[in-house]
Amino acid sequence: MSFFKKLFSSEKKQSLDKGLEQSKTSFFSKLTKAVAGKTKVDDEVLDNLEEILISSDVGVNTTLKIITRIENHVSENKYLGTEELNEILRNEIASLLSETNSGEATEFVIPTTTKPYVLMVVGVNGVGKTTTIGKLAHQFKKQGYHVVLGAADTFRAAAIDQLQVWADRVGVPLVKQQMGSDPASVAFDTLQSAVSQNADIVIIDTAGRLHNKVNLMAELTKVKRVMQKVVGEAPHDVLLVLDGSTGQNAFEQAKQFTAATEVTSLAVTKLDGTAKGGVVIGISDQFQIPVKYIGVGEGIEDLQVFNKYEFVDSFFK
Repeated sequence: MSFFKKLFSSEKKQSLDKGLEQSKTSFFSKLTKAVAGKTKVDDEVLDNLEEILISSDVGVNTTLKIITRIENHVSENKYLGTEELNEILRNEIASLLSETNSGEATEFVIPTTTKPYVLMVVGVNGVGKTTTIGKLAHQFKKQGYHVVLGAADTFRAAAIDQLQVWADRVGVPLVKQQMGSDPASVAFDTLQSAVSQNADIVIIDTAGRLHNKVNLMAELTKVKRVMQKVVGEAPHDVLLVLDGSTGQNAFEQAKQFTAATEVTSLAVTKLDGTAKGGVVIGISDQFQIPVKYIGVGEGIEDLQVFNKYEFVDSFFK
């Protein structure tokens, strides 16, 4: 039985197809070679498939899960033709993603029962964190939400300036202080401002450095504690931004950040410039954290809500 349904608009789907083109081409050129001359899925095909998945940055543990599931198909059916491998692989990956990523959202929405909804964004410098915040603000504003940004990455003046550029571009207010200010103080001021404006959503940027896990944990814990003085449940979501083009480095960053703070969702960026799109599958599975957003291009509309069915459909199209 196929999992797949047409959910995205044709424009969004075309953007997703284009963004995953390099990953898809790389994967299927290898898969075609792996089954060349074969009429059934045997141990050699499975060994080759395992190597392909690992080289596509799906990750060792997730790859072994997928291989085991396909081996079960072979065992149950006694004979499995290579022409069926593609559909089974597609469904098994979708099934694996379903275990972490529930729902079929295609729009940028937040719970209407919480106001303001506070989103804290974490991630190292260079992964597209500030750009992701700007694009999120744009998408939320387009959905009719009142958005306020907070520049709590006070470690670099460039981070504050870049966020100001995005705030101006999108047309949303930014709360900021001078470089070197206490990040928790900025977060506190941002939430107070958001409450006074009756804002729907607050997006807080945080320092993009990971030089010392203990210091990072202490800083993020302090930011959370201070925010809760204004909004009791804040933050409602801690979004980790990862650069999908870095492959295994993204795994390592996820490992470090999930050890330092409670990450509740993921955004994987720069998938359009890489053949490592399989990293989305592996990170989602290994860390059991839902992927909420993916970046498939540089345009302001090229941050998309992650939909597991559409992602796998584009990957296998």
